[in-house]
Amino acid sequence: MTKKAQYRQFCEEEKKIPIFSQPWHLDAVCHDGEWDVVLMEKGGQIVASMPYFIKQKGPYKHIAMPWLTKMLGPYIVEKFKGGKKEQSIIKHLIEQLPTVAHFNQNLHYDIKDWLPFYWKGYQQTTFYSYSISGLSDLDTVYKNFDSDYRNNKIKKAQELITVSHDGDINDFYRIMKMSFDRQDVKLTIPADFLQHYDQVLAKQQSSKLFFARDAEGRIHSAVYLIWDKQRAYYHIAGDDPDLRNSGAGILIVWEVIQYTSKVLGLDIFDFEGSMIPGVTKVRRNFGAKQEAFFNIERYDSVLFRVARLLKR
Repeated sequence: MTKKAQYRQFCEEEKKIPIFSQPWHLDAVCHDGEWDVVLMEKGGQIVASMPYFIKQKGPYKHIAMPWLTKMLGPYIVEKFKGGKKEQSIIKHLIEQLPTVAHFNQNLHYDIKDWLPFYWKGYQQTTFYSYSISGLSDLDTVYKNFDSDYRNNKIKKAQELITVSHDGDINDFYRIMKMSFDRQDVKLTIPADFLQHYDQVLAKQQSSKLFFARDAEGRIHSAVYLIWDKQRAYYHIAGDDPDLRNSGAGILIVWEVIQYTSKVLGLDIFDFEGSMIPGVTKVRRNFGAKQEAFFNIERYDSVLFRVARLLKR
């Protein structure tokens, strides 16, 4: 049995593996390259895994983050976490990785100790996400919203806007592109890629589209929600630049949070982070708490590094 086949079987048995590391998610997002995995076994049982996405850039191979994938990194079975045993496991996984010109990967929140990477010559940058936990008590969650959100923006939007699932991925893509155009940022994800991605997640019953519309049927805001067994993710969102003052973007987040709690039965809503000051402020206004995760990087080719720096 190949490692990928072993990993697929492992993911069927180990229910806590995050959505971004699921084989079917990797199958869907690994555009212009392919994914593989390294494993550690004890007594014939897999105790840790680390999927990775490898691409060819000219004469160089490099490991990168696939599109629409927030985190990867090692996954360790619960009873093997912590202390020296966890460090030893991560070290073993790193030693199995292929030699490439460049390695770049975001680790999951669960990995608190990046020393095994440091010992192998990797560098680390700390990034932050924002999440809301305790969704079983929605009253408290709502009370933790900024008072302007509770008393003004949401109430104003509720008079004008209805949030529903009435729309498809093409409607969503149009609104998402509007947001990118407003910020003068090139949208690199093709429409057909997102269509395929949506089909895969729908088959796995791991996604839902939300649209905030007015009485005329105009879409003010849209959200693409995904989830795993642990948390729901505010995965992709977009707004019509001409309709941003309606408060729909605030209302739709509240509706998605309620869906996460009441329909999905999950306790954590994850904004999937941002390091942008304005976006960070909005996350905090929803009462979201900061969560740190590590970006791990290493260059093994000077020429590749120079080329990347020049491109930047």
